Amino acid sequence: MGNQVEKLTHLSYGEVPTVDPNGYDDDDDGPRIGVSYIFSNDDDEGEEPNAERGDEEEYERLREIECVVYYRDECVYERKHTDVDSLQSYDNLLNRCKPGDLVELVSAGQYPHWVVYTGDFQVVHLHRSEIKLEHLSDAAQGKRGRIVNDLYKFRPLNPDVVVKNALDHIGVKDSSVCWRNSECFAAWCRFGKREFKTGGELRIGKQPYRMKLQLSEKRSHDLEFQSLEDLIIEKRRNDQIGRDAVIQEMANHLNSSEEINSDCSCD
Repeated sequence: MGNQVEKLTHLSYGEVPTVDPNGYDDDDDGPRIGVSYIFSNDDDEGEEPNAERGDEEEYERLREIECVVYYRDECVYERKHTDVDSLQSYDNLLNRCKPGDLVELVSAGQYPHWVVYTGDFQVVHLHRSEIKLEHLSDAAQGKRGRIVNDLYKFRPLNPDVVVKNALDHIGVKDSSVCWRNSECFAAWCRFGKREFKTGGELRIGKQPYRMKLQLSEKRSHDLEFQSLEDLIIEKRRNDQIGRDAVIQEMANHLNSSEEINSDCSCD
């Protein structure tokens, strides 16, 4: 397994096979990795969490994968280490959140859900193709969360501006939504960068974004992207399935590639 992972040292995002979003893939092509939901809103996927089934314990067993994101040579995002201990119930979050904070809500097997705290226990978030104002407890729906103001390294806007950005978009829905998922919307509210918006960057020429996945203390794996939006979609998918599943996908993809190359070789 170690040797297999080491061979996957540097891939272009264009070289990573993706899954047909309409579900018409031919299984004979072998295992695939990459974005399987690129044309859908990932926050619409999956069932709602149920506290009775022990989601907290399940999430603790699902290790997050450490990653660093670079724009050219500049670090623009970093999740340094598995940080399950920082997860709190929404009751505890209410005592810590300040207007303008970004909160990440997590549950095993689901995409992380990001919200903007606007004060008075209220949050604004993109959910099911609509930007809504809700009580934090309603948005959390039993998930635990953490404040994630510092994951992105961009200079934040004034908290009052962050809150205004969020509140000004309440009620926007369907085709009028300019963001692919809740993380892109919340991050745009805090940093105001067009790169978080759908189509905010041209996907031509050299791929300026690089996501470094830390597989172990001594091994890492790089993927390149043409836009921050594409990178966030893949990063969120990795968060959803967990570190072990990401590593297994890479190994399966490598095995499949080696078999294809072997079949195509000449005697």
